[in-house]
Amino acid sequence: MQTNYILIDYENVQPTDIQLLDQEHVRVMVFLGANQSKVPFEFAAALQRMGERAEYIKGASAGSNALDFHITFYLGRLITQVPDAFFHIISNDSGYDPLIEHLRAKKLHVSRSRTINDLPFLRVAAASSAATARRNRASDRALRARVRPHADFHPRLGHR
Repeated sequence: MQTNYILIDYENVQPTDIQLLDQEHVRVMVFLGANQSKVPFEFAAALQRMGERAEYIKGASAGSNALDFHITFYLGRLITQVPDAFFHIISNDSGYDPLIEHLRAKKLHVSRSRTINDLPFLRVAAASSAATARRNRASDRALRARVRPHADFHPRLGHR
């Protein structure tokens, strides 16, 4: 499976479902503003469980769009290192969209999502899991229909 790089604009979005990204093919970069000094324990613990697949990057200075430029720099660096990977920015900031459109025109796999649950590869996995569950339920119903007791069988009395 292709590697998915997730760049989280933590100044803009503070996700609570970070554990969904604890997958072997996912790398997470959490970008903190220069004045952000705290993250919730649950968030930090979930990132720590990912080991080397996750990292924090703190912005060097505060200012309008300062963190956005950091994210854009790291995105560009990653694209030059692993151009065939998938790149996802988690942010409510639509200011990334023109860059994303440009990168897509260059045949690069880049997207922006407002939440972790909106990530394309997680939506596909969820849809696939739901389809599998539906198939399993249908298969179970068909199996139960085939193994129904004979008309002469009484559950308490046995065969008549």
